Amino acid sequence: MTQAAPIRILLVEDNPGDARLIRELLREVDGKRFELEQTDRLQAACERLRGAPADIVLLDLALPDSQGLATFERLHREVPGQPVVVISGLDDEEMALAAVRAGAQDYLVKGQIEGPLLARVIRHAIGRHGLEEQLRKSQRMEAVGQLVAGVAHDFNNLLTVILGTADLLLRGTGPTDSRRAGLGEIKSAAERAAILIRRLLAFSRQQVLEPRVLDSNSLIGELERLLRRLIGEDVELRTRLAPDLGRVRADPGQLEQVILNLAVNSRDAMPEGGILTLETANVDLDEAYAQSHASVRPGPYVMLAVSDTGTGMDAATRARIFEPFFTTKGRDQGTGLGLATVHGIVSQSGGHIWLYSEPGQGTTFKIYLPRVDEPPEPAAAGGRPVRELTGSETVLVVEDEEAVRALSRLALEARGYRVLAAASAAEALEIVERHPGPIPLAITDVIMPGISGGELAERLTALRPEMRVIFVSGYTGDTIAHHGVLEPGVHFLQKPFTLDGLARKVREVLDG
Repeated sequence: MTQAAPIRILLVEDNPGDARLIRELLREVDGKRFELEQTDRLQAACERLRGAPADIVLLDLALPDSQGLATFERLHREVPGQPVVVISGLDDEEMALAAVRAGAQDYLVKGQIEGPLLARVIRHAIGRHGLEEQLRKSQRMEAVGQLVAGVAHDFNNLLTVILGTADLLLRGTGPTDSRRAGLGEIKSAAERAAILIRRLLAFSRQQVLEPRVLDSNSLIGELERLLRRLIGEDVELRTRLAPDLGRVRADPGQLEQVILNLAVNSRDAMPEGGILTLETANVDLDEAYAQSHASVRPGPYVMLAVSDTGTGMDAATRARIFEPFFTTKGRDQGTGLGLATVHGIVSQSGGHIWLYSEPGQGTTFKIYLPRVDEPPEPAAAGGRPVRELTGSETVLVVEDEEAVRALSRLALEARGYRVLAAASAAEALEIVERHPGPIPLAITDVIMPGISGGELAERLTALRPEMRVIFVSGYTGDTIAHHGVLEPGVHFLQKPFTLDGLARKVREVLDG
C-alpha cells in the first residue's frame, strides 16, 4: 500500500525553545508523519505560503513583526484559505474565542500542549478545513449552476430556431448553390454552441439523464477501441476490471462522456507518452470516509478509477480542477469545462469523484457510484431511418416562443402531420376541448408562463386519456424530473433539437 504523504506544517515561532519543543512533541508521536518547516517572522510566513500553501500553520501570536490577534488576522487576510492553529502563551478564553471566530481552526496554550493532543488538533484542523473547503466549493458551483440554468432556456430556444432554419434552407439549396457553404457554417457554429450549453448544464446538474442499470465493465469494453484511437500510440492503455463487479444505475451516454473526458485529460498530461489505467472494483465506504468527504453517504459503491503516469498537479491546481472554465491548457486549447462536466455528471448520478495527484507522480481520478442489486437493462432499440419519419396523425404543439412554435409546426406539416399550435397552456386546453377528432400526441415546452408543461400534461391527459406527451425544454428544473432524472414513462426532447430529431421522437412515441 502506498504510504500517505507527510503532513506539511509551517511553524511560525521566534522562540527557539518553544520551536524545539514542538519538533520533539511531533517526533514522539510520529516523526515520519509530519514534515515541519519553521520561520520566525510573520512577513516571511506570508511570502512562503503565497508560494506554496502548507497543510497547516502553527502560528505564535507574539512575533518580532506582529503582536496579538492582529498577527492571525494579517495572515488570514494575506493568505486566505490557509488553515491555521494559533499557539499562544496566554491562557485567555476571550482571545481564544476571538481567534476561532476570526477563522482560526483552533487555539492552543503553551505549557499545556502534549504530543498526542498536538497531533490530534492538527489532524482535526486539517479535516475540518477540508470539509469547509468542500462546502464552499459546492456553494460556489451551485451559484454558477443556478445562473447557467437561468439563461440556458432562452439560449436553447434561440439555438433551436437557428439550427432548424439552417436545416430548412440547406434542404432548399442544391449541391452547387453558393449559399450552401455559408449555411453549413451557421449550422456548425450553432451545433458547437449547443454542445457548450449542454456541458454547462451537465456541470450545473441541470441536464436530463435517462439512467438504466448497467455493467461498467461492459461499458469500458465497448469503449476500449475508441479509447486506444483517442489516446494515441505513445500511451499504453491498461485495464484492471473486477470480475465480480456490481451494477450501477447511470445514463450510459453520460458515463461514456465521463470516461472519455478523463482519458483525454490524462493523454494531455502525458505529452511524451505513458500509461493510462482503467480500474474497477467493488468498495464499501464507511463512516470514517464519509466524515472526511462532504456529501458522501456510507454504503456499497462501484469504483471506477482512471490513472495516468503524467505530469501530475500541485495543490493549487488540485484545488480548482473541477471549477468551470479553469484550465491549465494554453489559449484556444479547451474551454475548461471538461472536468467540470465530469463532476456534474457524477454528482447528478448520485456519485462522488475524488482526485489524487502530486507533481511528477501522475494523477488518479476515482469515481464512486452507488451499487445496485439489479440485473443490467438492455439498451433502447435503434431508431428508424430518417426517410420513414412521416405520419398523418394530429399533433398539438404548445410553445410560448413564437419562432420555435412556427418552426416545429412547419417541420411536422412537411412530414404529413396535422398540427394544432398553441402559444400557452390555456390556449392548448381550449383547442383540445373544441377539437372534434382524436389528438394522439401533444408536444409541450416545460417552462411556460402560468401553467407549466407538467401541469398541462396532467390536464390534457385527463381530457384525452389516449393522448401521449413529449416534453421539450432547454433544462428541466424539477417539473418533469427529479434532480434531472426522468421519471419512468416520461418522453423528453432536449433543446436545441434538429428537425430530424423532432420527427424521430414524434414517430418513436406514436409507435409506442
